[in-house]
Amino acid sequence: MVMTRFAKCLFKTAFVVLWQLLVASCNGGRANADNDVYDLLRQDISGFVEKQHGKIGVAVITDRKDTLTVNNTPDFPLMSMFKLHQSIAICRNFGENGIGLDSVLNIKQCEMNKNTWSPMLKNNMDKDFLIPVSGLLEYILVHSDNNASNLLFNRVVSVAETDSIVASILPDRGFRLMYNEYEMLQDKSLSYKNVSSPLAYALMIDKLFTDSLMPHSMQAFVKQAMYNCETGMGRIAAPLADIPGVAFAHRTGSGYVNPQGEIIAVNDGGYVTLPSGQSYSIAVFVKDFAGTQDEAESVIAKISELVYNRLSELK
Repeated sequence: MVMTRFAKCLFKTAFVVLWQLLVASCNGGRANADNDVYDLLRQDISGFVEKQHGKIGVAVITDRKDTLTVNNTPDFPLMSMFKLHQSIAICRNFGENGIGLDSVLNIKQCEMNKNTWSPMLKNNMDKDFLIPVSGLLEYILVHSDNNASNLLFNRVVSVAETDSIVASILPDRGFRLMYNEYEMLQDKSLSYKNVSSPLAYALMIDKLFTDSLMPHSMQAFVKQAMYNCETGMGRIAAPLADIPGVAFAHRTGSGYVNPQGEIIAVNDGGYVTLPSGQSYSIAVFVKDFAGTQDEAESVIAKISELVYNRLSELK
């Protein structure tokens, strides 16, 4: 009787050990397969960007929190990409102080720059007007409106405050904000002072879509505005456009030519959700590009295609 109990105990122990070994083997096999996919993707991207006429930085964060980077240095000019930092900072500030996005501002025509990109100005020519903060946020996130951005920096949350608030979200930083759109328009070289690493930007997007950064309604508003973004659709979105079931939210930045005749920056950063439910954050920065903007956008589109193709192989 004692031997029978011992045998049963031994059998159960052996079964548990074998099961654990089997599970570990399966998990290890999947991990190895995933690593192979990431290694191949890194090779794909590295080989491609080495041939381009500019510095290209890439970061990808999967929904498994696996991270891949190429040229992840913190010196890529953000341009209008900083409008996402701005939106996050305003919403966090308002949430902490019990202020609603329906708060209304009275905008004077003298506050508007007529020599910058501004759909808002076209919609409110030669008149003062009232607009809620939510309307200004929609202008900067959907249309990349420079006047709306300048107004929000000047009257709601400053550039310095934005830098500080977002730094509390990204403690390792990897970014720096110093100037607004108007200041960069006056002195194009200041564009090199508002910078980020690709990973810092991808991480900010990842946190926006997977973490709680502000009141739920405000976070939902910012994310929806990114889904509605109308700029830069020839970039990350281009190879995804004809794939049924893909959802894509993003924020772009581009512009200005340096004294060497190079485009200072053409950028895109977004959140991709595949039909399988798999998702990933991606940021692609193109710096000092010796070519046209269309060519730079094609570079970003190709990198997006490489990422999509490889990540679709993950099980």
